[in-house]
Amino acid sequence: MTINIAKLNADVSGKSPQEIIEAVIKADPNIFVTTNFGPNSAVLLHMLTQVKPDIPVVWIDSGLNKPETYEFAEICIEELNLNMMTYTPNMTLSRLEAVMGGIPSVHDSRHAEFTKQFKLEPFERAVKAQSNRVWFTAVRREQTATRAEMDYVAEGPFGLTKIAPLLDWTEAEVAQYIEEHDLPNETEYFDPTKAENDRECGLHTSA
Repeated sequence: MTINIAKLNADVSGKSPQEIIEAVIKADPNIFVTTNFGPNSAVLLHMLTQVKPDIPVVWIDSGLNKPETYEFAEICIEELNLNMMTYTPNMTLSRLEAVMGGIPSVHDSRHAEFTKQFKLEPFERAVKAQSNRVWFTAVRREQTATRAEMDYVAEGPFGLTKIAPLLDWTEAEVAQYIEEHDLPNETEYFDPTKAENDRECGLHTSA
C-alpha cells in the first residue's frame, strides 16, 4: 500500500494522536515505531500497542546510555509487552576509545562520524532489515526548531513515510497521559549524538 502523504497529512490535521494513529493504520497497516527509551517515550508506545500490540519497536541502543535508561527500557518492554528489534553499532566502545579518544564533543569535527557510527548506520540497517515502511516517531514541535516545522505525515529517510502523532502535544499533555495511564517514565536520559536538547542527531533532518 502507498500513502498519499499530502492528502493524509491534511486529513489528520488537528486530530488527536489516537485519531492520527487510526487513520494511518487504515491507510497502511505496515507500521513500526522507533524509541530511545528517553523521557515520555512510553506515551507513544502505549498508544500504538493499544491498537497494534505486535507493532515492531526498533531501538538503536548505542551502548552509551545511562543505567537508568536501561532499567527503564526493561520496565517498558515487560509492562507493554513490546515486540523489540534492537540494533547496536558495528563500532565497539573499545574501538571508539582508541580511534576517537571517547565520545567527541559536538564542536569536534569527528562528532559527525561518531553520530553516523552510533545512530545513523544502525538505523539504516534496522530499516533495511524489515519490510514495514511507515515509521512512527514521538517528536513534538516544542522540542526543537526543526520539529516545530514538521508535518504529521511526511517523507522520511530511506524511503520511509514518517508519522508524528504527538507533534502538537505539550509537555503538560504528555505528563497528564503518563499519570492517567500509570506509565513508567525516565528523566535521566542523555543522548551523546545530540548532546544538547535543541540539536538534531540526523534522523529527522534527512529525507
